[in-house]
Amino acid sequence: MAKNFTASNQQLKPDGKFNSKLVSKFVNCLMWDGKKGVAYQVFYDAMDQVGKKVKDVPPLEVFETAITNVKPLLEVRSKRVGGASYQVPMQVSPKRQQSLAFRWILAAARGKKGKPMAVRLASELVDAYNKEGAAMTTRENVHRMAEANKAFAHFAW
Repeated sequence: MAKNFTASNQQLKPDGKFNSKLVSKFVNCLMWDGKKGVAYQVFYDAMDQVGKKVKDVPPLEVFETAITNVKPLLEVRSKRVGGASYQVPMQVSPKRQQSLAFRWILAAARGKKGKPMAVRLASELVDAYNKEGAAMTTRENVHRMAEANKAFAHFAW
């Protein structure tokens, strides 16, 4: 009888070059159409670009700091109370923080046109490392929305 494997009981293996599970997760989000080899190549090329742009810091450290900088602390969620919908600010769980950071960085990199994906990803990671760029703007907008709707925090569930 075949075992039924799910994502929860399979271990994520660290990548080959940096030996980091964070890189493996990021590459899985970067991947399209199941082409993991292409995704790894794009990521490693981006890390080479990051190494050229930021001389004094190792590329993996730039990547990890960029992810940490983009992670949101608060977000707004819709809550219906008596026929009205309120945008209620709530804390973000660590797992969701990471997935949102990945999503925003990749969306910002994919939004830039005219250059190879590795170059776009590298520039977005360097921007996020320096606390600027499109992904940081998205994070700031989410925090601004949460701050603006602080009056509805008592509706949090």
